[in-house]
Formats: sequence, C-alpha cells, structure tokens
Amino acid sequence: MKKIIFAALAGAALIVTGCVNTVSNTKTGTLWFNKDEVQGRYQRPVKQVYDAAVAVVNANGVLITEYIPHDVTNTVLSLQGRVNQRNVWIRVMADTQPGVSDVTVQARTKVNGDADLAHQLEKEIALKLMQSP
Repeated sequence: MKKIIFAALAGAALIVTGCVNTVSNTKTGTLWFNKDEVQGRYQRPVKQVYDAAVAVVNANGVLITEYIPHDVTNTVLSLQGRVNQRNVWIRVMADTQPGVSDVTVQARTKVNGDADLAHQLEKEIALKLMQSP
C-alpha cells in the first residue's frame, strides 16, 4: 500500500513540474508557473542598452554567459547571470523603429519566478541609461 501511495505522489510531482522558456530561447525547470519577466522600451541603440544590462548584472551579482541568438531576424543580444541566488536572463532586441530597443528581464528561482527582482533589474537598467549620455 505504501508503494502505491508513493508512486501516486511521485507521478503527481512529475505532472506538476515542467519546463519554462526563457527570454533567451533556452529552457529551465519549474514547479510553479507564474509571472517572471518584465519588459521595457528605450530610445537608445541596442548596444548601449545591452552594456547597461551587463553593468547592472555585474553590480548585483555575477554574469554567467553572453550570447547572440541566431534564430531571429532583428539584432538581439542576450545574457544569463545570477543575482541573489536566482537565475536571470536579459534579452535586448532592436525594435521596428530605428534607435529604439526592447529589453526583457526574466528572473527565476529553482521553484518559481521572481517578478520583483526582474522589475528591480529592469529599472536599474533604465537608471543606468539615464546616467550615460
């Protein structure tokens, strides 16, 4: 009987867990599906917004990897880092309007999303852009 109950609980745990797409087109595991990303739009070139994002991640945590996704037509730069023991992904993409960039910040723990941290980092990117000419 104990084996049947354990098997049922293990099966339920497998059904509840899943994978979530990150903003950099990778996947990560999750137990709960909730809001974990924030978007912003700035009238700055992609490179300038990306440099601000790198500086914010380095100031708050550690930068793990930088990469350029090649499966999109627009100019896109992405990074992954760790801030406050959370995984953070940031994607900066050129908008259809010249000189405008879109930034998406996603933050997740091993269990669920952290929209508050994503919002904080997105606002710090905006403040960093305000400081640069």
